[in-house]
Amino acid sequence: MEPLKFSKQFFHPRFWLTWLGLGVMWLLCQLPYTWIQFIGKGLGKVAYYLGKQRRHIAETNIKLCFPELPSDEQAALVKRSFHSLGISMLETGMAWWWPKSRLAKYVVFEGKEHLEALKDQGVLLIAMHFTTLEIGAALLGMHFPIDGMYRKHKNPVFDYIQRRGRENYHPSSRTIPRKDIRTMLKALRDGRIVWYAPDQDYGPKQSVFVPFFGVQAATVTATSKFARMGKAKVVVFSQQRLPGNKGYLVTIHPPLSDFPSKDEAADALRVNQCIEQEIRKKPDQYMWLHRRFKTRPEGEAKLY
Repeated sequence: MEPLKFSKQFFHPRFWLTWLGLGVMWLLCQLPYTWIQFIGKGLGKVAYYLGKQRRHIAETNIKLCFPELPSDEQAALVKRSFHSLGISMLETGMAWWWPKSRLAKYVVFEGKEHLEALKDQGVLLIAMHFTTLEIGAALLGMHFPIDGMYRKHKNPVFDYIQRRGRENYHPSSRTIPRKDIRTMLKALRDGRIVWYAPDQDYGPKQSVFVPFFGVQAATVTATSKFARMGKAKVVVFSQQRLPGNKGYLVTIHPPLSDFPSKDEAADALRVNQCIEQEIRKKPDQYMWLHRRFKTRPEGEAKLY
């Protein structure tokens, strides 16, 4: 895991637009919380109309996952998901730059005792790609040191700011590159909490097809492997944006019992069911832009 270092190359003209964008984002995040929510929703409306390809992916996912909804309700859910996405752009800045004292005013916790009871024991923290992902990790990270799995950004300036923001959640928080499995397993064995999101399609390798919202989905078996090899408990956590600009509810569930089992497919299905249960609580806050059903069983047509 490379140490975080500022580089002189970040001042190169090719990064000036990046700095400008980050500066505007920082300025917007200094506004009152209600303004941030209002402006973020506006950004989401713009993204809905401009992001034709991503909108198609979201529409496809929602049709597959909520076939029981009438077409007009499906369309409304797509729009609300983009509004939530726009808000998340500014919530990311809140997570990186707001003082902890300000963040603390906007969070309610449920089940924090479940992590407290696992002190000094490795925990694989199952997260999900909600639009509130970044703010949720920051809120939880104020109370617990979390090692977050992440994918390095191609833009080195953005990657530096992202890592700096995430490692600021807690004095001993760290970021671990997604491919650095050895470091992640060592962290688990050392009794640390590792943030891990298994709810995307990572291709056919290391995956099995099990239902997700009733649709066969390529699902990684790594969750049970990491838990077994890291001798860790598996804990599901989620966060949701509360109505009326009241902040966020962060929910930490009890550790999964009898996990991992000897059946990796059954474990993968169980994880999918946990994720589906959380999504159904606030489906408009989930990030439907990912091609969750990109990989298909042999002989099946592509869905996107």
